[in-house]
Amino acid sequence: MSIKLDNRHLYLQVIDRLKQDIELGVYKEKEKLPSEFDLAKQLGVSRATLREALRILEEENVIIRRHGVGTFVNAKPLFTSGIEQLNSVTDMIFKAGMKPGTIFLSSSTVGATEEDIRRFSCSTDEEIVVMERVRTANGEPVVYCIDKVPEKILPETFSHGEESIFSILEEEANRKITYAVAQIEPIGYHEKISPILECEPETALLVLKQMHFDEVDEPVLFSVNYFKADKFSFQVLRKRF
Repeated sequence: MSIKLDNRHLYLQVIDRLKQDIELGVYKEKEKLPSEFDLAKQLGVSRATLREALRILEEENVIIRRHGVGTFVNAKPLFTSGIEQLNSVTDMIFKAGMKPGTIFLSSSTVGATEEDIRRFSCSTDEEIVVMERVRTANGEPVVYCIDKVPEKILPETFSHGEESIFSILEEEANRKITYAVAQIEPIGYHEKISPILECEPETALLVLKQMHFDEVDEPVLFSVNYFKADKFSFQVLRKRF
């Protein structure tokens, strides 16, 4: 199983070999890898070289290291999307060939905060509808959603039975979302949300905050979505100008 020498750094060769072994099923998803001593011996490299390779693989979310327990193969994300593509959570789940579902946690109408007034350019006496939901894929919780919409935008016929807020705004309120300004950041275990999403203690969350605008550049929806990092992968296309 030892790697063949080529002109590249040894740790790069180790990375390629381990990725290949994972792809071929030598090491399966969520399976524990051999100890550093055994794995270094099998590959014919030093433990220092192996550790550098494992460090990079962990940064790439290929593996996860649990202190005092061992190193495990990460599960591949079920959902992938370009961050430049504005898709609803419902669409992402559909495109993965899974059935989307919704667990409604709460809905309330509250007075606009200073932050809401700034975001929506609304007046101090306007009210905001705040919804908290858990989105599921084939019954498994995968996203915790907090959505804010000015009450005046929502139709009187608004119902929580609709899966996609995008659809509600477009089909019932005649407000088509055309773009969003997004901010994404990783966080660790969240005391409230991680248990609801049935996360392992070491599973990180990806938080996507988005201000959505309609065809006339009016802000209509602010959302904060907590994605399970082991289920979702986001990429971005960057061009040089």
